[in-house]
Amino acid sequence: MTGQDLPELDLAGAEWRSGSDGVGDVQIAFVEGFIAMRNGRRPEAPSIVFTPAEWRAFVVNARDGEFDLT
Repeated sequence: MTGQDLPELDLAGAEWRSGSDGVGDVQIAFVEGFIAMRNGRRPEAPSIVFTPAEWRAFVVNARDGEFDLT
């Protein structure tokens, strides 16, 4: 599935979660078998939608430090 094949998800009723006691900048929601990510400080901005395989790859690489900026 490519980004162009992802469905247009209705995120209006999504239950957004944050890793920082509910006040973090990055929030995720599990909607219709997909994972959406947004900026919690700008919830009106567009969200990024991942397939389950893309999400797994992202999480594994984040845990391995691939995205560390230091």
